Amino acid sequence: MRINDIEVGKIKIPLKKPFKTALREVYELENMIVKITTDTDSIGYGEAAVTPVITGDTIGSIKCAITDYIKPKIIGMEVENLESIMTEIDASLVHNENAKASVDMAIYDLFGQFYGAPVFKLLGGFRNKVVTDITISVNEPEDMAKDAIEAVEKGYETLKVKVGKNPSKDLERLKAIRAAIGYDIDIRIDANQGWTPKEAVKILRKMEDDGLCIELVEQPVKASDIIGLKYVADNVEIPVLADESVFSPLDAANIIQNRAADLINIKLMKTGGIHNALKICDLAETYGIECMLGCMMESKIGLTAACHLACAKSIITRFDLDGPNLCAEDPVIGGANYDEYVITLDNKPGLGFKEINSVEYY
Repeated sequence: MRINDIEVGKIKIPLKKPFKTALREVYELENMIVKITTDTDSIGYGEAAVTPVITGDTIGSIKCAITDYIKPKIIGMEVENLESIMTEIDASLVHNENAKASVDMAIYDLFGQFYGAPVFKLLGGFRNKVVTDITISVNEPEDMAKDAIEAVEKGYETLKVKVGKNPSKDLERLKAIRAAIGYDIDIRIDANQGWTPKEAVKILRKMEDDGLCIELVEQPVKASDIIGLKYVADNVEIPVLADESVFSPLDAANIIQNRAADLINIKLMKTGGIHNALKICDLAETYGIECMLGCMMESKIGLTAACHLACAKSIITRFDLDGPNLCAEDPVIGGANYDEYVITLDNKPGLGFKEINSVEYY
């Protein structure tokens, strides 16, 4: 199965509600789609999230990286030569992980089709179903409490609550949510780099003292502040999850060896795709560090690839794959089956896509 062409397009999907974090506000999902065609007429799909404040990737940079640098390197290569293709993608240019991830996904889609098996089974096949949390955007405490009640009424048992915007109000936000939903629901919080190390320790200790029962805190400090991240992990009981601090396998090794966090959040948009994410999984498993599989506001295209990795590996024990549930529309036919918080994969080859609607190809 030989790669014949790579097309890049743009997709726009409205959100049900604005997505608000300490770093950004999103009202419409606007991402890049990759379509790889082969000499057997098989088609592979991938997605790149436009996240300039997190990864630095924009619409223009993603398009340029794929068409000008990655595409010339892998056109004509055989899909079954997976390692060689991934080596070429990684060497095509530095950084630009979102662009690399989208091509990586499409290649794995084709790889599964070539062997007539779903990707998750080729990667390990640990399970075929996961349960995701849902994100509660940072807002006024009463609004977040209402959103939390709505999520619980839909059956969600774990909420990922955004904090880190106006630290003095974060404790008030968590108290309002706990008062609204009780203690049978798990709460994990995500500060999106919004606190200083000392602020993080102060507020997390207060949450502990107030009995708010926080499952974990995600990226409490700046991504580059590994010493600060370790300071937080060493001084609070709530487990610390490293997110923006971990892009590459080398980043993961640095976090693990320095004991700077208790858990690692893997996102395909940070790792450059499944290939490097698997290396992080191997590192984490070697050291006994559990992982979360997260997302960056991708549609069901990117999230399907993430679900296949999540289902493949036992070291991935937590799942933040709610992107499609935040979208008002789903242009994807096939792929992962979302039944609100329960995500199931079937035995269709590759990633299981049938058709992707509403893509404007360049």
